[in-house]
Amino acid sequence: MVTKLDTEDFLVQSAGRLLIDVRSPAEYLHGHIPGALSFPLFSNEERTVIGTCYKQQGREAAMMLGLKYYGINMQQIVTTLKKVTSDKQVFVHCWRGGMRSGVVAWMLDLFGYRVAVLNKGYKAFRKAVLESFSMPKNIMILGGKTGSAKTEVLHELQSQGESVIDLEALAHHKGSAFGGINESAAPAQEQFENELFMQFRTVGSQKTIWLEDESQRIGSINLPNALWMQMRNARVIYLDIPFEKRLSYIVDSYGSFGVTALKEATLRIAKRLGGLETRNAIKFLEDGDIRSAFSIFLKYYDKYYTSATQKRDPDLIHKIISEKINARGNALLIRQSKIFY
Repeated sequence: MVTKLDTEDFLVQSAGRLLIDVRSPAEYLHGHIPGALSFPLFSNEERTVIGTCYKQQGREAAMMLGLKYYGINMQQIVTTLKKVTSDKQVFVHCWRGGMRSGVVAWMLDLFGYRVAVLNKGYKAFRKAVLESFSMPKNIMILGGKTGSAKTEVLHELQSQGESVIDLEALAHHKGSAFGGINESAAPAQEQFENELFMQFRTVGSQKTIWLEDESQRIGSINLPNALWMQMRNARVIYLDIPFEKRLSYIVDSYGSFGVTALKEATLRIAKRLGGLETRNAIKFLEDGDIRSAFSIFLKYYDKYYTSATQKRDPDLIHKIISEKINARGNALLIRQSKIFY
């Protein structure tokens, strides 16, 4: 039996079940529903050939060409399905919920599967994703200058029962010029948005959701503008930790990454550092004086962060002074303040 489900019902009912994306591998890599497995009806090359045929010869010719590939590819889909699951309930989607998901669903139905197809396909899912970032969210921002161990504090807040979304983890980047060192490749922008949407959806709209104070750009990823504007107007808990403590933390975190990687990161912010400070920082790195180099970087980032913070509504900022880089202790200080709860 084949049923069609709108986006919300499809996401609810497919949670924890077998969800297959029958678009081409290239489409899947560009962006897909989190949790979906790639079961392409056509390869990248086959899809290109069919598309060219459609433009040059029309729909019927393209369909006949598609049939040439359909049999062997459909056989592969069914064979693989049997290997990965014994579940007879399958959720299927393509780009627009049209021919590709339709013919796969029809064949799987013949093989005894109960098939649910996403109405209007991945295109409808993406519409829901993009619209969601404009919807009001109960956001709390954890602020503080570079080196305040904000990410670790967020994880502690999460372990203490708070709802947290780690934007840097989703972007595979820690946010500064040095934030991509030793990180895995960043996801596609579209996939980042999809993952972020699903995390917000899991938390729900009623709970307070903690996010770290970020620039709109995290590495190669851009935060959706509608969401970022909400973040800029949200309530802020600002961790105020002494410069020397933060400097020690930064040196411990990044100092072992190797001079070459650190110099490359330095050159990425050379225009903003200025020629003299860039030369000084590189000389310190080459001499093994990591702390002096990072003292230059930290002063630069402090200036930038102070400027960005001054653009916020001061009535929405609550400063918590701490003398230590201690994620658990600082998380407890935040929760005990109860300023915005």
